[in-house]
Amino acid sequence: MPILRLAYVAVFLIALIAVFTVWSQVGGQSHLDLVPWSIKLALGGGASFAVARAAAAAVQGERGWNAQSVKWTGLALATLFLCGMASFYAHSNLEDNGDEPSEGDATVSSCNHNSARFESARLLALSAPTSATTMRSPS
Repeated sequence: MPILRLAYVAVFLIALIAVFTVWSQVGGQSHLDLVPWSIKLALGGGASFAVARAAAAAVQGERGWNAQSVKWTGLALATLFLCGMASFYAHSNLEDNGDEPSEGDATVSSCNHNSARFESARLLALSAPTSATTMRSPS
């Protein structure tokens, strides 16, 4: 029986890796990163524990699909559904999607100019001496 316990521990650890891999692939790694660690620990550990218990119930029963294995498989699926809901909550409420206007973006710049001042600057530029008129050779 000690080898059977070791097998169940191996099933739990493989299920733990599988749960987090599937969760990050299906729900998105960026959304999984937003979920608090305690929720990830509870849901990931719970789903892995349910998978290991379903495997133990399938081995201990007379048939593979008995009442206990179906119960633990259903609990594992329900926990995986809660993992999906946690990712959806993180996507909906915890993600910064930029909908709120920031204070820096509210400023609108425009080019206002006084037409009289603009016209006088243009005339001054036209009447300024050019290099050809200032660099005459002495006559």
